[in-house]
Amino acid sequence: MRVLVSDPLSEEGVKRLETEAKVDVMTNLSPEELIERIKDYDALAIRSGTKVTAEVIETAENLKVIGRAGVGVDNIDIDAATRKGIIVVNTPGGNTISAAEHTIAMILSLARNIPQANSSLKGGEWNRKMYTGVEVYNKTLGIIGLGRIGVEITTRMKAFGMRILTYDPFITEEKAADLGIKLTSLDEIFEKSDFITVHTPLTEDTRNLIDEKEFDIMKPGVRLINCARGGIINEAALAAAVAEGKVAGAAVDVFTKEPPTDNPLLEQKGIIVTPHLGASTAEAQVNVAVAVADQILAVNRGELPPNALNMPAISPEVLVVMEPYMTLAEKMGRLIGQLGRDGYDKLEIIYGGTVVEKDSNPVTISAVKGFLDSIGHKVNFVNALINLKEHGITLTESKTEAINGYSNLITLKLVGQKGTTSVYGTVYGKKEGRIVQINEYRVYVPTEGHMILVTHEDKPNVIGPCCTVLGEKGINIGGMHVGRAGKEQLMVLNVDHPVSEETLEKLTRVPGVLKSLLIKL
Repeated sequence: MRVLVSDPLSEEGVKRLETEAKVDVMTNLSPEELIERIKDYDALAIRSGTKVTAEVIETAENLKVIGRAGVGVDNIDIDAATRKGIIVVNTPGGNTISAAEHTIAMILSLARNIPQANSSLKGGEWNRKMYTGVEVYNKTLGIIGLGRIGVEITTRMKAFGMRILTYDPFITEEKAADLGIKLTSLDEIFEKSDFITVHTPLTEDTRNLIDEKEFDIMKPGVRLINCARGGIINEAALAAAVAEGKVAGAAVDVFTKEPPTDNPLLEQKGIIVTPHLGASTAEAQVNVAVAVADQILAVNRGELPPNALNMPAISPEVLVVMEPYMTLAEKMGRLIGQLGRDGYDKLEIIYGGTVVEKDSNPVTISAVKGFLDSIGHKVNFVNALINLKEHGITLTESKTEAINGYSNLITLKLVGQKGTTSVYGTVYGKKEGRIVQINEYRVYVPTEGHMILVTHEDKPNVIGPCCTVLGEKGINIGGMHVGRAGKEQLMVLNVDHPVSEETLEKLTRVPGVLKSLLIKL
């Protein structure tokens, strides 16, 4: 594996990568240089400096994973990566404490005017009155965004005697109650908070989340902190609100353009600024570097990384349970894709029995991956669903109690203008997969190797001649399964090697045989 490290990464992270990969560290590459070099690499390790655009991703010929040593990924075109099947991972836990502590340092510095007083005293002034501050004790802190960092700030600022109001549309009341946190609305935070800190990602929904309208409803003397992402608070509106006295002060660690130039926030004495230091501690740099290295190497080993952003997260413990179902579903997808008629427009997946109780998303993606592989579209766990949609095929999932006597049952149905093709499968015993029905034919077929499907009349002296044809060609039969439906039978032969078109044609000429088909699983 070849890994390009294009932003400064701690030595520990680079050494971890070097245990299993060839690593090139090339920082400060221009966009053009990155585009030129990226085609030679399997993985890209970055921080916030490198912009991984759609053009970079399209140029990458071998790229399998982009690892962000940190939380924010707004410098990565995740949609473009997903379409190309490139996994994007980040390290949300590695710098949590550092970012939370920096936010708290900003709150306290803002409350007590520490940077301004320091600068004044070093300039030869002794002006205690000018830098009189406020206590945070008994004040209300509004926290917008209740992820890892928001929770850590909540815990610590409660110890300072602050009242905490929080807003996060993705947190349930029950979860908030478990954390001892009060959820409220954005308007209540704006109206009642003495301090407001933001901890959301930068998206189209959160860009300029706090703007002129929001400043108008805030209580006089409010103080704002942004150590999350530049652009969540409108910079021009914030600078104006501080200048007009609507806002007593602000502390900002992140900017819409970094490094900031001609930024109105730099012109206001009431605004404390730092150069994106939230994760800049020795501990955090090691933590995120090692965490991103471990995930990149996990991808190289064919494992599922724990913090992939464009594929379903699945823990090793859950994977042990789900892997047999995922394997079965992928084989079923390959089978139904080779059986299906042209003109299909819908893929149905139905879960029954014990599999209903499990997280079906990885199983569904496995089935879709197998299906698309079988019709000539090479995809992976990342881009399978988006590729299915782009091919105009609707995916539906459902669950049922009908399992036809099996403890678990997965059903795939490929629906089109010419009819419906169905495949049924189960996991049994030592987590082995079996195909138990193909269309109307009941069978019991291992999901390994290659299959020859022979549809024939339900009469004597058909199966023997078919086996003779294969024997004459030196093809070993590993298993045989026959299902009956009306006046026809389906014979499924598991063979050790693929057979030629000539052999299939010879099978079809056996008296009583209606059709023969080779299936590659």
